[in-house]
Amino acid sequence: MSPFSIRAATPADIPAITRIYGHAVRHGTASFELEPPDEAEMTRRMGALVDAGYPYLVAESGVVAGYAYAGAYRARPAYRFSVENSIYVAPEAHRRGIGRALLERLIAECEARGYRLMIAVIGDSAQAPSIELHRAAGFKLVGALEGVGYKFDRWLDTVLMQRALGRGTAAPP
Repeated sequence: MSPFSIRAATPADIPAITRIYGHAVRHGTASFELEPPDEAEMTRRMGALVDAGYPYLVAESGVVAGYAYAGAYRARPAYRFSVENSIYVAPEAHRRGIGRALLERLIAECEARGYRLMIAVIGDSAQAPSIELHRAAGFKLVGALEGVGYKFDRWLDTVLMQRALGRGTAAPP
């Protein structure tokens, strides 16, 4: 794969994003969805995040090879300085540094927006590449929820990791 660039996602990226996410839903445990959403739903989801001011990024090398976004960790106002991240890379683009580059840029974008904590909710404790990606980016393991999802005829854990952004909790916002 040739070098890639990271940029803000646009509605024109929805077909590629839908394809990448659909593969993850159908074949993996990073998402606990059971049926892949269609382009209309992915457009709605992207619009809701972008309209709320969250970053939504794609990695591109001629084609969209991966995407990442941040969104609200929880809806209640006290959580407004915390975000949850999501990163998906096309299967043919794995192990090329795309996930790392997307995560690094996502962290920078969230810090620039004043967020103080990023949370990774990693589907399936067997997702060693995702866990290691987050650890390498400064996330620490804070726990696991055992057997909270059921997919592919087995119970799945959720791994929780977090990373301070900017000044973190060292000072008020």
